[in-house]
Amino acid sequence: MLKTTLKKNIFTFCNDFVTNRLTRIHSQIQEIQTALTSETKSSAGDKHETGRAMLQLEREKLGQQLAEAEKVAQLLGKIDIVKQQEYIGLGSLIKTNKFSYFIAISAGEYKSKEATVFCISAATPIAKLLMGKSVGEKVTFNTTEIIVEEIY
Repeated sequence: MLKTTLKKNIFTFCNDFVTNRLTRIHSQIQEIQTALTSETKSSAGDKHETGRAMLQLEREKLGQQLAEAEKVAQLLGKIDIVKQQEYIGLGSLIKTNKFSYFIAISAGEYKSKEATVFCISAATPIAKLLMGKSVGEKVTFNTTEIIVEEIY
C-alpha cells in the first residue's frame, strides 16, 4: 500500500474516532436535558433536588468533555496529511525500529493488513522526544533506543 494511502486511512480513523466521541457526548447531554425537563417534583422534595443536582453536575462534566473533544477536532482539522515532511511534526507518520506512530491525536491503535500504527498526541512523552527529529536520528525512551527510519 502506498504510504500516502496509509496516511489518509489513518487520518480517517482519527477523524472517525473524534466524530464518534462528539456524537456520544452530544447524545448523553441530550439524555440529561430530557431527564431534567421531564422530572416532576415528587413528595420527597430533598430527594428530587439531590437528583436534579446530580444531573446538573453530570451535564457540566459532559460540557467539559465536549469542549475538549471540540478542541481535538479543531487540531485534527489543521493537519495537512499531503505535505511531505523532512522533520517530525504534527501530522507526521513515522516508522521507527520499534513501532510506527501517527502524531495527531490520541486515538489508539490503527490496524490494517499493511500496518499497525499508534495514533498519539503531540503532548505524549514519546511524541515530545520525536518532534523535530529527522530520518536516522535516535531518541531514548524508557531506556530503549528508538531510531527514526522513515517519515511520511
